[in-house]
Amino acid sequence: MSKNRTTGLRCGARALGAGAVAAVAMGLFSTGAANADTFVPLPDGEKAGPGVKITRTHESAIVSPSLAANGAGRTVWVSGNATADVSVTPEGEAGPNNGPTGADGTNNSSTHGASQLNTGYIVGCQVSIADDAIGLGVSGGLEVGGGSIGGSIGIELGPGEVKFVQVEYKDIEKAGVYSVEYQDVEMAIQGCAGYAQARAYTVVEIIGDHYSKTTLYGQPFSIG
Repeated sequence: MSKNRTTGLRCGARALGAGAVAAVAMGLFSTGAANADTFVPLPDGEKAGPGVKITRTHESAIVSPSLAANGAGRTVWVSGNATADVSVTPEGEAGPNNGPTGADGTNNSSTHGASQLNTGYIVGCQVSIADDAIGLGVSGGLEVGGGSIGGSIGIELGPGEVKFVQVEYKDIEKAGVYSVEYQDVEMAIQGCAGYAQARAYTVVEIIGDHYSKTTLYGQPFSIG
């Protein structure tokens, strides 16, 4: 009798121990899921314009909550490849904000005297970054953010603000295929207590009297 009771207690202890271990494991998994990075695969895209075809491939993002856990910051690492197949020979001169024959033009890239392939991200706080919000690249209320080539980019973004963030560019001096590739470029967003969105942009500007600007936008994605 005593022996059976002892065996029963041991079995019960084993069952309780197994249950406790399972509960701890579930708790750890739950905590990890709450703070885990989120991988966001994004679709390829292409757009044809005057003398150029733009393609974007292998785009993705990894979204991470801020270590400060204050709800106003988050970090996203972006990767992708933007290519411009240019069939025209760029000629003429153009400086910042110069369009056809010297007229002012819209610029979320700035040619500085050469045709250019420029790629980056539009980041918004509590704003849906849809096509009608972007317009021709720089619409009313949109700000051009500071640019950086690779590395880490810090972005201060308040409610209702949208900024262009340049990631990489390449000058176009003659007809041919031009490509820029970036991997795990870090964008650290601070100051946005609400939801935030981002989407890629790739711009090709061809300078001269027959100035053209072709822009390919990516799919919007949530960054928390």
